[in-house]
Amino acid sequence: MKSIVRIALDVMGGDKGPSIAIAGAAETLIRHPDVRFIMHGDEALCRPILETFPALKAVTTLHHSEISIAMDDKPSQALRRGRGKSSMWRAIQSVKDGEADVAVSAGNTGALMAMATFCLRTMQGINRPAIAAIWPTIRGESIVLDVGATIGADARHLVNMALMGSAMAQILFDIDKPTVGLLNVGSEEVKGIEEIKLAGKLLKETDFGQLEYSGFVEGDDIGQGKVDVVVTEGFSGNIALKTAEGTARQIATYLRQAMGSTLMSRIGYLFARSAFATLRDRLDPRKVNGGVFLGLDGIVIKSHGGTDAIGYAAAIDVGYDMVKYELLAKIQGMLPVHDLVSPVTDRPADDTTGLSLDKEPDL
Repeated sequence: MKSIVRIALDVMGGDKGPSIAIAGAAETLIRHPDVRFIMHGDEALCRPILETFPALKAVTTLHHSEISIAMDDKPSQALRRGRGKSSMWRAIQSVKDGEADVAVSAGNTGALMAMATFCLRTMQGINRPAIAAIWPTIRGESIVLDVGATIGADARHLVNMALMGSAMAQILFDIDKPTVGLLNVGSEEVKGIEEIKLAGKLLKETDFGQLEYSGFVEGDDIGQGKVDVVVTEGFSGNIALKTAEGTARQIATYLRQAMGSTLMSRIGYLFARSAFATLRDRLDPRKVNGGVFLGLDGIVIKSHGGTDAIGYAAAIDVGYDMVKYELLAKIQGMLPVHDLVSPVTDRPADDTTGLSLDKEPDL
């Protein structure tokens, strides 16, 4: 376990820029005094903010970057304009050069994925990266991946994601053998597209040791917390993520409207304030902020672009845990042991990243 965790921040990323990123770093430092920060951004903007956090300033190195990646830049545009020069690229480069253990950004997701893939490359045995999100459930929390890195997945990639997600669950949830399910249109083995059925067959028939395969799960099983890790391809995973976030906001709006609709409902709210505070806390997206880019030869964390300092700190905390408990070593220890080709078609590994530079994943 590392004694010091070095965290590189793209402080120019996100909707609100360096004020949120720097304040979030200060929050993390309170919880984790063993962190050191390497910040990349416009020094004229960042230095005055950093000066207001003396404790943070004492453990931070600030590197000037003139270029920042806009939230609406296409990944291909971001690479052409910002490769080697932008705050986003330089934060990732800090990981590649061994100066930092993890990079965190609230910037453009597609650009971050493209830059991270080009700069760090994928791990041996992984053909495409995936974004893993922490998902609040009735049972506690689960990990869902992929929530938007790449569109489509063959059986081999689905199995890779199952292994990577289970390694992440071991760290975050302190579970020796996480349960894993494949998201499908039904729980019966005969349902679903061929690639999902092939992946299910491989996961069922192979003793991977570090996970327990629970079969197919449906969309309503995610919120129930039926399994610790839910595996799907990026298109359906991103739709599920945005649907859940929208539903949470819808329920919160309904509750506010209902509680203020009549005098009796307002009086009832006074008696039930603690219960509603608990519900609001469970639905707070800031506390589960931080998508992990799995499959890269380095650790990169994506924060929501519109989050506040508390949410940004939560994303940094995820990166801290991934480093502290050696996520990369766990994944590397799991992948080489197994031949991850399709059990039926015996397809060779795909040598491409599967990343389209003109289509942005959206977290």
